[in-house]
Amino acid sequence: MKFKLTILLLILAIGIASAQQKKWTLEECIIHAEENNISIAQFELDLENAKIDRSDAIGNFLPDANASISASGNTGLSFDPTTQEPVTTTIYTGNGGVTSTVNIFNGMRNINRLRRAEMNALANQYRLDDLKDDIRLNVANAYLRIISNKETLVTQKAQFAVTEQDLKRTAELVEAGVLPKGDLLEIEATAAGQEQQIVNTENLVLISRINLAQLLQITDYENFDIAEVDLEVPPSEVANKTPKEIFATALTFRNDIKLSESNVELAEQDLKISKGALLPTLGAFFNYNTRYSDQERFNNITGMLERESFTDQLWLNDGISYGARLDIPIFNRFVNKNNIKRNQINVMRAELQLEQDKLLLETDINQAYVDVSSFAKAYQAAQKTLEARRLAYDYSKERYEVGLMNAFEFSQTQARVDNAEADVIRTKYNYIFQLKVLEFYFGLPIKLN
Repeated sequence: MKFKLTILLLILAIGIASAQQKKWTLEECIIHAEENNISIAQFELDLENAKIDRSDAIGNFLPDANASISASGNTGLSFDPTTQEPVTTTIYTGNGGVTSTVNIFNGMRNINRLRRAEMNALANQYRLDDLKDDIRLNVANAYLRIISNKETLVTQKAQFAVTEQDLKRTAELVEAGVLPKGDLLEIEATAAGQEQQIVNTENLVLISRINLAQLLQITDYENFDIAEVDLEVPPSEVANKTPKEIFATALTFRNDIKLSESNVELAEQDLKISKGALLPTLGAFFNYNTRYSDQERFNNITGMLERESFTDQLWLNDGISYGARLDIPIFNRFVNKNNIKRNQINVMRAELQLEQDKLLLETDINQAYVDVSSFAKAYQAAQKTLEARRLAYDYSKERYEVGLMNAFEFSQTQARVDNAEADVIRTKYNYIFQLKVLEFYFGLPIKLN
């Protein structure tokens, strides 16, 4: 028993350790966010409501059926429901019936309501998919932010390691009397500044991990981390497309545009429904009813007062009624007329919103296209600058070691290298993210490789 318990605890510990060591890929983060995001869950409930509305619309085509049963007692003057004669005694009666009504024609409103319910379900699906699109972009941005901060941290630690070597070498030269002690203090100040930068970047890594974890609805921030990615700027076919080509492609699949188009169709369908109120409505009804009374009746055959049985009275006193009803609207205080006008305005408003969404999409694509071009140039320029700074640093280091440059000037050269490396990392990931945004507008999935 103890052996089994030990094995169970060991397996549990291994499972916990594995869970803590899990490294999330971008694809896993996106899938997890879609499955656990609260806003998505709320939109999915809205979609379920839209499907229920469709069921309501289908039900409007079907007849209804309602049954009723009642029992009562009266003392004093009342009427016997089976004979319609007045009685002045205590009487107990019962009534029952079944009624059914059906709508035959109501100005095509039931048909239009069914079509509207189907359109609304589709619109809610587009709305849900559009939210998922936004979450994918947000997750990708947060994921790249972690990678960028981690790469910056690695670079800063490498720079600090070089500074520690310079610090050790300078201390030896100061001790040998080759360099003044001020140079050592200057290098120590540079090392302290780099340590502070490392601490700040470690905090940025933690904060960026927390931000991504919150997007995924994960609360175990300490054990949450992403997979190690050696990310370089990927080649992209979108870079060879013009903004107009990307925009034309985006119009064919973007969920926000499809949602706006669906809203126009919904507004047009509401207009048809409101116009249906101007037409006559035709309905039919059918009713079956029966009744019971505890009063005795005079039997002409036997010449005696007798009370019919309960079941016999249900058969003897039953009856049916049926008919049709036609309602013709003549004047209803401008209600229908004003509803039509309101829905016409809603159609125009939805059409304007569609055009506004298209303009916004075109603006976003143009902005993303310009950003891709700008960050590509900035990334190339940062690389050239870094290469030049490193050459200048190597040259300055040689001059410093032979005493032709003081520590302050040398530390300034090193700071320029540090800044250049930070610019390379910043522009690199800005370029990659904007490239992914542009690919996203072109319909390509968000992937890092």
